[in-house]
Amino acid sequence: MTVAQKIKKATFKHIEAELYCYYDTLKEIERIRKDIMFCNDSIDENVGGGRSNLPSSPTERIGTMLLTHRRLQQLETVANAIKTVYERVSDEHKRLIQLKYWTRPQRYTWDGLADQLNISKRQAMRWRDEIVYAIAEMLGWG
Repeated sequence: MTVAQKIKKATFKHIEAELYCYYDTLKEIERIRKDIMFCNDSIDENVGGGRSNLPSSPTERIGTMLLTHRRLQQLETVANAIKTVYERVSDEHKRLIQLKYWTRPQRYTWDGLADQLNISKRQAMRWRDEIVYAIAEMLGWG
């Protein structure tokens, strides 16, 4: 993995936060999809009369809403970027992601994490940087 150009500190922190809540994001995606598919609340924003621009068929309407829901699109984009990077990195990097971001409660400091991976603290932080930069590049944020 090559380290791309420098990203802003806030972007770096945001990507780390997305890594921490990856499984929560997957649950939120599933919840939104279920709400769209099984909720019969048809929100009629067409107050002024005339015809709606949504298809009249329920299946088509659900499909359209799934494709145009902005929050769902954003969550899926981030989740797919994390998943893609996770699948592409080495097994050692995967273990770092699992121990640092996906183990709850968080038990390790950077020193403890490095001991678990049998590497130096600095090397663990370099791996973290590579992972975060790869995700930023996938998202087009870097």
